[in-house]
Amino acid sequence: MKYVIVIPDGAADAPQDSLGGKTPFQAARTPAMDSLAARGTVGLTNHVPESLPPGSEVACMSLMGYDPLAYFTGRAPLEAAAQGISLGADDWAVRCNLVTIQPAEGGPIMEDFTAGHITTEEATELLAAAQRGFAADFPGLAGWEFKPGVSYRNLLLHRGRPGAALLGSDLRATPPHDLMDKPVGDAFPRGTGSRLLTDIMARSAAWLEGHPVNEARIKAGKRPATHVWLWGVGRAPAMEPFAKKYGMSGTMITAVDLLRGLAALAGWKRLEVPGATGYLDTDYAAKGRYAIAELDRTDLVCVHIEAPDEASHQGDAAEKVKAIEEIDAKIVAPIVKHLAGAGDHRILVCPDHPTFISTKTHSRGHVPFVMAGSGIPASGQRSYDEIAAAASAKRIEPGWKLMGEFLGR
Repeated sequence: MKYVIVIPDGAADAPQDSLGGKTPFQAARTPAMDSLAARGTVGLTNHVPESLPPGSEVACMSLMGYDPLAYFTGRAPLEAAAQGISLGADDWAVRCNLVTIQPAEGGPIMEDFTAGHITTEEATELLAAAQRGFAADFPGLAGWEFKPGVSYRNLLLHRGRPGAALLGSDLRATPPHDLMDKPVGDAFPRGTGSRLLTDIMARSAAWLEGHPVNEARIKAGKRPATHVWLWGVGRAPAMEPFAKKYGMSGTMITAVDLLRGLAALAGWKRLEVPGATGYLDTDYAAKGRYAIAELDRTDLVCVHIEAPDEASHQGDAAEKVKAIEEIDAKIVAPIVKHLAGAGDHRILVCPDHPTFISTKTHSRGHVPFVMAGSGIPASGQRSYDEIAAAASAKRIEPGWKLMGEFLGR
């Protein structure tokens, strides 16, 4: 038996006036997903417990079959795992976005949580400047390191000492993508260590201002990285290997570090696809081709696509519809065609969480799923979207149990 999971990140949404009262899924032309609905099971699930933040770090952990209430410790440790960074018992990882914050009448606002999708090379130079600034402004604090990642997605690591914890498990911080075009004044960290993180964020403005990278970006009409924004704090999780938990191997195809990290912690292979960007310009067709080829080497292939989520953060309904159509035509359709001649198989399509165009932010709540293939009965739905899923009697909650049902465990 071969298994494929397709995760259109943040694709679930509400009806949009700009789409004639339809959701993006309803407005998109998705013949491949609709064909799965006609011969398979459509329903609703919820991957985000009420007590946890409504982001991909929680929701994708659930989609991979792990109970977030048992395993989730924070987003940054997942991204550290993606980079092969080992965290000790007293170490902490903090997600570090390079962002653009600008003055406004009601107080500074988050103009861009990606700093204009700054390049990895530019981010590396700016974080080196931040490291020098940190050393100068916090001479008594050792064990802190800015670690470049990809583009605006970076880390701040703290190597702690036993009995000398500066951060605590009660520390909470707001993801910058939840603050698009909103004031940041009341969105700073709370809890043990929050004063230090807030101070680092505030002082970063001076570390980055006037840097040659920012000066060049401004001259080119691009947004500068004005600050670092710290969030997603946590320690290393201890996830049970997927092979032990479910008895099979897996491969992750993604352009996003937190999914790479989840895959690493689960013991899955991580397959890098040329042209996969984690943005609207990703090479959808390449992801489909690589997924098909990988099925010869592993039991389960998971394809994660960030584009619908990015379109939602921009508040762009047309781009979200386009991303869903690209996923259907260039990933789902060719995979379904291949599986038809590949013996016993199952395929699952499910977003991790809703990301509403109206708010430009992640949300907890139900998302539609469709699964089809060997041994999966038809539920009587003719399309795959939020409304069809709500009309179905099928509910799987909590969401982490969806994996077991999909695998027949």
